Amino acid sequence: MHYDTIIIGAGSMGMAAGYYLAKEGKTVLLIDANRPPHQKGSHHGETRIIRYAYGEGHAYVPLLLKAKQLWEEVEKESEMELFLQTGVLNIGSETSLFMKEVKTSAEKYQLPLDVYTHETVNSKWKALQLDDGMVAYHEPTSGVLKCEDCIEAYRRLSLSHGAKIVTDSEITDLSIIEGIVNIATKDGHYSGDSLIVSAGAGTNSILHYLDLQLPLYPIRKTFAWYKAQEDVYEAKQFPAFTCETPLGHYYGFPSIDGSGLKLGRHDGVVQKIENKQEVQPFNEEDEKELATFLARYFTEKTNLQVGKTCMYTMTPDEHFIIDRHPQYENVAIAAGFSGHGFKFSSVVGHVLSELIRGKTSSVDISPFTIERFAELKR
Repeated sequence: MHYDTIIIGAGSMGMAAGYYLAKEGKTVLLIDANRPPHQKGSHHGETRIIRYAYGEGHAYVPLLLKAKQLWEEVEKESEMELFLQTGVLNIGSETSLFMKEVKTSAEKYQLPLDVYTHETVNSKWKALQLDDGMVAYHEPTSGVLKCEDCIEAYRRLSLSHGAKIVTDSEITDLSIIEGIVNIATKDGHYSGDSLIVSAGAGTNSILHYLDLQLPLYPIRKTFAWYKAQEDVYEAKQFPAFTCETPLGHYYGFPSIDGSGLKLGRHDGVVQKIENKQEVQPFNEEDEKELATFLARYFTEKTNLQVGKTCMYTMTPDEHFIIDRHPQYENVAIAAGFSGHGFKFSSVVGHVLSELIRGKTSSVDISPFTIERFAELKR
């Protein structure tokens, strides 16, 4: 069958794009090497933080506000609970670039933001013990997305609008001849008028068929859940948080539906994943790293329940790639979300659906061009 658009990579961004295109009446095929939502990419682990006063740069805020609107819409249409308004604490030194950007974002876009001293935080949330001089910027309207439920919602809605999804199917050949996209898999051949590549860590393995390699490198990351006092860490009592400290940059979640306190480290030693090698499982060193942070900044006793691994697919500047292929106008690419992309998947999917239809993006994506990287392998 011939499709209007074929999407390679049916994870967070791809599944969202499939929905928005199918909703517009386009014939859509989504192909994935696995079966999303799954445990082999960057979208598992039950939850992701969504923040609007953005420490990674205030240029992201318009995308976040559009993402917020779209998450609300898909939550309503799917009749699934996807967002929990737990609030988010941004913790660190007020002189750090991250914290300055949080404050700048709030001021520039008039976002609600409560400014707390370390004494106020330690009093308000007694599980925390922040250092003298640390500050916290509390975003009361931010919170947590149920990431796997989000993908499932987009999957159901895509199918309801006529999209076709082929899973457990790897690409064996890809070409564009006279503007027509031709794809071969072990299960069959497909053709389409346009193509979206949103394949996460596998993006370059797809793009090599189209004579393009992006500066992407997947890295191993870990996170864990801890058994903790529900009356202290339950989501109605305790916020999600991001915490920039001398020990590193950590993030965490309250206990949701009795799952326990969830904690991970955003920065740290880079462990690159080469040639699709298996990601090493959570180990004693990973546990020690998280335990050191907990002992330093938390007062309540916690016990490790389970630790897991995932991947970040990084770019050199840790900003996204959302663009058309330099040689093919009918190919759109979304990649390199560098460990902070999931919250944007609703808006990125929407933008991809616009790009592939030849429309101007409804939000500014100029910071995310491919051409900002001077040296690309072709």
